[in-house]
Amino acid sequence: MTTVFHSDPSRTPSPLSFDQLIAMTGGELRPLGRHVDATSPPAGALTGALPPAESGPGEVTMVDHLQHIDAIQNCRAEVVITPTELDASSVEGDVPVWQLVVADAHIAFTAIILHFRPPLGQDVPGTGIDSTACVHPSAQISAAASIGAGVTIGPGCKIHAGVTVAAGCTIGAECVLYPNVTLYSFCRLGDRVVIHAGSTLGAHGFGYRNVGGKHMPTAQLGFVRVDDDVEIGASVTIDRGTYGATLIGEGTKIDNHVMIAHNCRIGKHNLLCSQVGVAGSCSTGDYCILAGQVGLKDHIHLSDGVIVGAQAGVMDDLDKGVYFGTPATNQKDQMRIIAVQRRLPEMRREIRRLQDEMESLTKKIDGQSDRQSSKAA
Repeated sequence: MTTVFHSDPSRTPSPLSFDQLIAMTGGELRPLGRHVDATSPPAGALTGALPPAESGPGEVTMVDHLQHIDAIQNCRAEVVITPTELDASSVEGDVPVWQLVVADAHIAFTAIILHFRPPLGQDVPGTGIDSTACVHPSAQISAAASIGAGVTIGPGCKIHAGVTVAAGCTIGAECVLYPNVTLYSFCRLGDRVVIHAGSTLGAHGFGYRNVGGKHMPTAQLGFVRVDDDVEIGASVTIDRGTYGATLIGEGTKIDNHVMIAHNCRIGKHNLLCSQVGVAGSCSTGDYCILAGQVGLKDHIHLSDGVIVGAQAGVMDDLDKGVYFGTPATNQKDQMRIIAVQRRLPEMRREIRRLQDEMESLTKKIDGQSDRQSSKAA
C-alpha cells in the first residue's frame, strides 16, 4: 500500500523502550533467538504491536498458548509476549529475538497496543473537518461530511455528503467515498480505493466471552486495511481485527451486501459477489472468486485461484479448483452428486416396487410353509 501523504508527526505515538515495556506489563524479559547474548541488555526501542503474521522488525507480537508456537516461525518481530517460556529449538526458521513472559498475554498485549494506537476522538463528532486532520489541498470534501481527529487524506480524494471518517484514519490518493460511508478509527486506505454508499469499515468484530453468565466483548483493538485499487460496493461491512488488520488485498472487487468478519485476510484481485459472508479469521489467496451468497466457515483458507459457486457453504480449506454445494465439494464430485439427486424420484419408485415384490414373495413363502405344516400334522 502506497503512502502518499503524511499526518502531523507530532501525533505519532512515541517508541517504547524495553524498560518501559517491562514496567508496563510486569513481565520478565528473556532471550529467545538462537544467537542472543543473554548477558547483553537489549538496545533500541519498539515501534508497534501486531499479530505474528503482520509484525515486523522493532515490533511486539503475542502467542497466547504453546500450541500456537508455530505462528512465530520466521516472524520478524523483536519481542513476543507469552504466558509461558518458549523453546526456540522447537520451531523451524527464525523467531523473535526476545520473549516477554507475563501472567496474562492478552492483557499485556492490549496495554501495548493501546500505547501505539490510543483511543482518539471519543466525543461524538459533528460535520466538518477536525483541526488536527491533515487534508491535501486537492481533496474535495463535502461540507456535510465528518472528518475526525488526526485523519490523513491524500491528493485527489472525493469525500461525499454524510461520510464519517473517524479519528486516526489514513486515506491515500484519488480515493472516492460515496454518501454515508463510515470508516471507524484507524482504518487505512491505499490509493484509488472506491467505496460505495452506505458501507461500513472497522466496526467491532462479533467476538464475546462468557463471564458470569453474560456475554462480554473481547478485545477489538485492530483496524481495517484496504490496499490499492480496491472497489467496495454498497452496504458492505468489514469488521476490524482483534489486534491487527482485517486486510483487503490489492485490486480486489467486492459487490454489494458482502460481510467480511474480523481478522480476515482477503488476497489480491479477488472477486466477491453479492451477499457473500466470510466468517472470522478466514484467508484467501490471489484471484479467488466467490459467487453470490457463498458462506465461509471461520478459520479456513482458500488457495490461489479457488472458484466457489453460488450459495455454496465452505467448511474446510480448499485447494485451487472449482467448488459447489454445501458442504462445498469439487466440481467433478458435485456433478456426480447432482446426477444422483436427479434420479432420486426414480430410485424411490424402484425401491417401492422392490419392496412390494419382496412383500408378495414373503407372503407366498409364508403360505407355502403353512400348507406344509398342515400336511405334516
